[in-house]
Amino acid sequence: MTSHQADIDRFQPCAPLLTTKAPAALIGANGQPQFGHFDGPVASLNLADFDYQTCMDTAASKLAKYFHYKQFQFVSIRTRDYILGVALADIRYLGSGFAYSYHINSNQLSEMNWLSAAGYQTQPSPLNSLGKIGHRHGQVAINIVDGCWHLRVSSADMNAELSLTPMPLSLPLALCNPTGYSGWTYTQKHNALAVKGRLEINGTSVSLIDAIGGYDFSAGYMRRDTSWRWASMNALTDVGTIGFNLAAGVNETGLTENVFWCNGERHLLGPVHFEFNRKAPSDPWLITSVDGRVNLRFSGLNHRSEKRDLWLLRSNFRQNIGRFSGDIIDNNGRLHQFSEVFGLSEDHYARW
Repeated sequence: MTSHQADIDRFQPCAPLLTTKAPAALIGANGQPQFGHFDGPVASLNLADFDYQTCMDTAASKLAKYFHYKQFQFVSIRTRDYILGVALADIRYLGSGFAYSYHINSNQLSEMNWLSAAGYQTQPSPLNSLGKIGHRHGQVAINIVDGCWHLRVSSADMNAELSLTPMPLSLPLALCNPTGYSGWTYTQKHNALAVKGRLEINGTSVSLIDAIGGYDFSAGYMRRDTSWRWASMNALTDVGTIGFNLAAGVNETGLTENVFWCNGERHLLGPVHFEFNRKAPSDPWLITSVDGRVNLRFSGLNHRSEKRDLWLLRSNFRQNIGRFSGDIIDNNGRLHQFSEVFGLSEDHYARW
């Protein structure tokens, strides 16, 4: 018996991590965010009510309170033939976005990028909001209505009007953590969602039969120098719909954003460790948890990357498209094994 098999055999069902009722507004009457895992989306981040303090316990200036807030949103979708990635980021000084399509059989990636100091929009609500960036030659819009995500992309290569819908009673990951000395980060993610609508790649209609996807809404007063490692998967398997979100680097002050979904049931997981070679991005990644519940290997096939050095602002970004193999043990003690299942990994440094 291998040591890992022994770890699997010793697991028993465990009590789920405690969650609290999602507040209608994240910032409480005391001017501070409410921390914890929530049982659903928070309706508003109500930024105006946040009592933002400097590291010397004085009120931060209005400019600091405005410019130190960051928000980004991401949608990933898997069809039988393509993997799509669409992002929108607001770092106050600039708005940026991208949309790519990856053709699985040919291993070809086509992308469009946006970077603008004006002409973009985000709103600080993960329940009802509109975010957009672009121009008449191409645009991305993410419209959230009562927690359901609607994606619209118009570009030379891709035209899409898509909706992502969870299974009945399926809960998203929703949490708020302290960040740095006086900041906070709200993160909301949901994978293994049904995808409906219309998709055209290079003028050809793409079938959405068995299409599956996930989203990411992250916002708050993050560290000036922020970095993270991340892995995500959405798939249809013999046991049904599965998905996971695994990360390290941002939400680790008491809580993690690690979660596994199986047929809509949410299983919150403990901390994970990412082992990879930044100088050799094609080498496999190993993603494991201290408690032995996560044991994954990721092999990259293609990637989207960018490096921007704008003096005060910097970004070093790599998002890899590849395959996961390994296993995850859910909170019921059940083993889920994967073999060569498509997904994403990411390594990102930002100074903002």
